Amino acid sequence: MARVEAVCISENKGERKKPVESVELRENHGIVGDAHAGDWHRQVSLLAQESIDKMIALGLDVSAGDFAENITTSGIDLVSLPIGSRLQAGDTLLEVTQIGKECHTRCAIFYQAGDCVMPKEGIFTRVITGGTVKPGDEIESV
Repeated sequence: MARVEAVCISENKGERKKPVESVELRENHGIVGDAHAGDWHRQVSLLAQESIDKMIALGLDVSAGDFAENITTSGIDLVSLPIGSRLQAGDTLLEVTQIGKECHTRCAIFYQAGDCVMPKEGIFTRVITGGTVKPGDEIESV
């Protein structure tokens, strides 16, 4: 079963996100209280724990939120989901809008490891149906 491993937020863009107990997703907005929320196509970011584990294997001391992802997942191949796919996470519904991203400036992770997984393996979504998401929630493609 695919599941949510962590949910994370930050007050400012360009910084690591901090894990929290739960997040509230608002339709057409994103996560309440997160710097990346707003009326655009990258309201909520997701990254697989399996991707984070690749960086740990390179010797980095990283965990959920360190790649500025909002939702850390396990058991689902995020990058194989086509644009337009929908994901049910807890009682919310997300729509995949972008796979990966271009990094215009190199982040601290890149300088530590010489690579970063978020630009290649992170996905971005917009909120179709709001609600609450917390670690342990099931996540599935619908």
